[in-house]
Amino acid sequence: MTRRSLVAFGVVLCLGCGASDTGDHAEWLRVLSSKKAAAAPNATPQEKQLYADSLAAFVQKHPTHSRAKTVYERIQIDFARDLAAIGRYQDAIHFYRTVLGRDPQNAEALRGLNEALEHLAVSREKIASLEKGMSQKDVARILGKPVPGWIVHSDRRDSAIESWYYRTSDGHVAGVYFHDGELFAAEADSQARLTPLAGTAH
Repeated sequence: MTRRSLVAFGVVLCLGCGASDTGDHAEWLRVLSSKKAAAAPNATPQEKQLYADSLAAFVQKHPTHSRAKTVYERIQIDFARDLAAIGRYQDAIHFYRTVLGRDPQNAEALRGLNEALEHLAVSREKIASLEKGMSQKDVARILGKPVPGWIVHSDRRDSAIESWYYRTSDGHVAGVYFHDGELFAAEADSQARLTPLAGTAH
């Protein structure tokens, strides 16, 4: 999924922001018009993307419009959270930092940035804190989701093995292994050699 299409996914989370703000000129009214189409139950990804694009263009042209800045900032934070949830921490960091560049004291962006930075590389202590039998959800709560491409599936006749890999804070690769969805082993220094390891910026 591309960054552009993910914007369309993330923008829907903020479609309710500022519904009563009519603005002072026709350009803002056009933005609100595209927002109305994007908020419809049967809205297409193209209509949602049009709203995101028109809002971004408006903010760039009118950087002092406080309501537009607030709505756009909300969209970026929600989008960053969506990216982090699927392991795209580098991309999430970019959006959090964009928000903080305009609003350095934004508590939500600061918190999200710190969490994303923490998940870029896991510590040996976190690996050691895992317990056999944990679910994938439990592990993701501690380590975060692996970056895209760092999950390997191995289907066997009577079971399914799934391996999650993480870069560690000391420069190695950790491996976490699930049998039918339950953790059965973890190692802080895996010998795995995965092609996607070179692409940590995804």
